[in-house]
Amino acid sequence: MGVVIGPRVIDAGVSLLSVLVSPVPVAAGYPSPAQDYFEGRIDLNEHLIKDITSTYVVRVTGESMEGAGISDGDELIVNRALEPTDGCVVVAVLDGELTIKRLRITPAGVVLQAENPAYPDIRVPALADLVIWGVATRCLHHV
Repeated sequence: MGVVIGPRVIDAGVSLLSVLVSPVPVAAGYPSPAQDYFEGRIDLNEHLIKDITSTYVVRVTGESMEGAGISDGDELIVNRALEPTDGCVVVAVLDGELTIKRLRITPAGVVLQAENPAYPDIRVPALADLVIWGVATRCLHHV
């Protein structure tokens, strides 16, 4: 069902990763001549995280969001300071249960939309306790 397991705080004093960056784009179609050197290092914090004080990493379980490119075992970077809007992928707490879904705000009410036809959308009843815990900004997965 896309349940989140144990959010991890990203420590503001610790760099996630500093990696070498290629000076030229790498073709995904036809190969281009390879470069034998790299330009320098980049800090992935600068590219992946906008607000380190409100950003968490959560691990995904389940297949309900596969259509959005989010698979079982992936890790999401979630920002709790962002305002959730229609169409965002969110970590939601519905009646005490955590789930990852696409937020849909319709004239008929709020829907937590699955991105896999094998899973039903969740229409949030008017009296339900719904908290949008955070908005997913990036998905990290193995290739």
